[in-house]
Amino acid sequence: MSNANINGKVWTFGKDIDTDIIIAARYLNTSVPEELAKHIMEDSDPEFVNKISRGDLIVAGENFGCGSSREHAPIALKAAGIAAIIAPTFARIFYRNAFNMGLPIFELQESAEINEGDDITVNMDAGTVTNNTTNKTYNFTPIPAFMQELIDAGGLMNFAANEIKERNEKV
Repeated sequence: MSNANINGKVWTFGKDIDTDIIIAARYLNTSVPEELAKHIMEDSDPEFVNKISRGDLIVAGENFGCGSSREHAPIALKAAGIAAIIAPTFARIFYRNAFNMGLPIFELQESAEINEGDDITVNMDAGTVTNNTTNKTYNFTPIPAFMQELIDAGGLMNFAANEIKERNEKV
């Protein structure tokens, strides 16, 4: 288990936020995370990257990450400093890509009750989101242990590299 809490300011988006909104196709000529990060949510809010701070969270409506299966979307969000995303549901491929890239995402049915600017804390082990602004706590199903290991390692590639290193050290 991670024993990690994620605490930050909330930025809200509606439902069906597709990967073209997260990172527009015109920026996919690079896979450099820092370059992609400069353009997240640009077509929805051109000033978004100038408003956010490292550790902020996105809270959205259902079906976050729909559309193209590009892994650039979670890479860009993570590189921009977004600590986690909370939504009632995620598109299937985005869900897997987020974990593979080490970006924590949480399915919370009551996400619409959280407002932009609220300060929230996610307790990954307990499966709770506490809105520190309203003093209300919500429950979600905690991330399975293996998926949490991917997040803790910083993504699938780091996880695999650590596994290989550990096995080689035992030989």
